[in-house]
Amino acid sequence: MTYSTGSNPWSLAVGDFNNDTRLDIVVANLGGNTVSILLGYGNGSFANQTTYSTGSNPKCVAIGDFNNDTLLDIVVTNTGGSTVSTLLGYGNGSFENQTTYSTGYEPWPVTVGDFNNDTRLDIVVANFGVNTISILLGYGNGSFANQMTYSTGAAPGSVAVGDFNNDTLLDIAVANFGDNTVSILLGHGDGSFANQTKYSTGSGPSSVAIDDFNNDNRLDIVVTNWNNNSISIFLGYGNGVFTKQMTYVTGTSPSSVAVGNFNNDNQLDIVAANAEDGSVSVYLGYPNEGFLKQMRLITGNGSRPKSYAIGDFNNDGQIDIAVANSGTNNISIFLRHDNGSFGNQMAYATDSSPWSVAVGDFNNDTILDIVVANLGSDNVGVFLGRGNEISSEAMTIRLNLANNLVKCIA
Repeated sequence: MTYSTGSNPWSLAVGDFNNDTRLDIVVANLGGNTVSILLGYGNGSFANQTTYSTGSNPKCVAIGDFNNDTLLDIVVTNTGGSTVSTLLGYGNGSFENQTTYSTGYEPWPVTVGDFNNDTRLDIVVANFGVNTISILLGYGNGSFANQMTYSTGAAPGSVAVGDFNNDTLLDIAVANFGDNTVSILLGHGDGSFANQTKYSTGSGPSSVAIDDFNNDNRLDIVVTNWNNNSISIFLGYGNGVFTKQMTYVTGTSPSSVAVGNFNNDNQLDIVAANAEDGSVSVYLGYPNEGFLKQMRLITGNGSRPKSYAIGDFNNDGQIDIAVANSGTNNISIFLRHDNGSFGNQMAYATDSSPWSVAVGDFNNDTILDIVVANLGSDNVGVFLGRGNEISSEAMTIRLNLANNLVKCIA
């Protein structure tokens, strides 16, 4: 099945936009200056797109309830226009026209959180081109205050939020690709932040994630280092300060990172996608502060894995991995065994250059499905899970796509 949408879909997110308990899809169309909304019927198929205008070159998208009406809204970064667009949902699958807010130059990743403890969602954007983050505080009615900017390191390309000093206030971590650092900005609880503290990483930090890796109830940080093929782990002391990095070797050019418990031992594990050598690295955590030697999951020569998602795809209680392989036009599924190891990949064909992947139950059968944006062939593919396998054929949602190869890191 094909459904027209805008040009060059770059990132996507899933959520229930019309309150029918069926998951829908939003896609940021980099080349068409739009977002596409595809409403799910609950049987795995989707309605034709509805498009909404954004600013120039929308790249990264996030969702949240910005006006406290229990309905999902959308925020998207407009890389070409130095703005973010917010689109408020009506609850029936339609959205208001965009409202734009100024950011710094070349806004890239975006995330949401309550930075001033007023129960209203706020927005943080990393401005890749000007070495800052922008904070936009929400008024709770769908509108936002003008940005407050804070300095970061050079070329901030990934951002995450969490409470690093156990004061119940959200703080921010930023991976700075251009100067090999991660910036920590501690929140004051009123929407303002302390000046950054920087920690050295490996070369070219490209993605950041946070969680408690040593079970001490203090948040830690993991960063992928694109240029020197490693990840850096920073253990938190619980007061906003972190240890120096511990590094672990990855495959070539790790581009993104995620966290999960892959062997059911109450210790968090790490997975990193290696864009240039056709593999995914998995690190199993063990008590206190370390990780076991990486397991390499092979996606194949020339596969260029770009993004991945995790979930239990065969309903066995184990977390599995789905990888979008932009170079070989397929997705790889790695099913996890009880002992924490993974089976060999099961590959499913996509259209050209699968770039961004997400999971959700699109047909209300309690089994996870997969959606992937195919950068090179103007479509999105939906793979329906069968409980013990993934459907071998994707339904394709037709897009009009330009050939732009900038990765959205968020």
